[in-house]
Amino acid sequence: MKLYSWNVNGVRAVINKGALQSFVAEHQPDILCLQETKAKQGQAEIDLPEYEELWNDADKAGYSGTAIFTKIKPKSVINGFTDGIAEKFGLTADSYGDPEREGRVISAEFDDFWVVTVYTPNSKRDLTRLDLRHKQWDQAFLAHLKKLEKTKPVLACGDLNVAHTEIDLARPKDNIKNPGFTVEEREGMDNIIEAGFIDTFRTLHPDQLDAYTWWTAWGGARQRNVGWRIDYWLASASLKNAITHASIHADVMGSDHCPVSIELKV
Repeated sequence: MKLYSWNVNGVRAVINKGALQSFVAEHQPDILCLQETKAKQGQAEIDLPEYEELWNDADKAGYSGTAIFTKIKPKSVINGFTDGIAEKFGLTADSYGDPEREGRVISAEFDDFWVVTVYTPNSKRDLTRLDLRHKQWDQAFLAHLKKLEKTKPVLACGDLNVAHTEIDLARPKDNIKNPGFTVEEREGMDNIIEAGFIDTFRTLHPDQLDAYTWWTAWGGARQRNVGWRIDYWLASASLKNAITHASIHADVMGSDHCPVSIELKV
């Protein structure tokens, strides 16, 4: 089974470029998770009849949003966090908006596992959303994964907006206090790993250098591969031996992120 995740930075844009259609035709994912769709269901002219579409749209037009396209019909779907988790961690609106109304999480239940896709809030250039991210969102997201895992194993993917360790970005020393590589954000990823979830790419490619999934638009960063690995497939430890491949598809254009994938032996 082939599972892909891609922050498309606007699903209408990648469709208008023909990038989504050519990507799906070439890779034929069984399950495709998208982040930063920036559109509500029906606003994008998507012609993928073999897929069932699951959408979690942001209230704000042209902002955030996630979607799952799946050839396998899910048994159930949850938009947002499971009941009570947002309240438990005091996840409420800040000056930027309410992260629970930004379409950031979809969880789809299948026979043998859950698939969760997430678009984690950015801490902002001046770190004004770091407190919400660190003290509320990251904790709520981990609690959500652990609650789902009580019923069956979890595969979680998406743009987590953090490079976990120094190997995961081109210039770690220059970015130590910058959004995406702060101590607080990296601690959030530490907590996910310590809770028993594996970073599938690093599990299969522990020492691979220059493996990035996002590049700034400035200074020819993508051409020079000055990037960050901030897009992940995470998995319950019980699925470790079933995951045969974990890949980064840096050749796929159309967004400032590239797709990441795993192959699962079922």
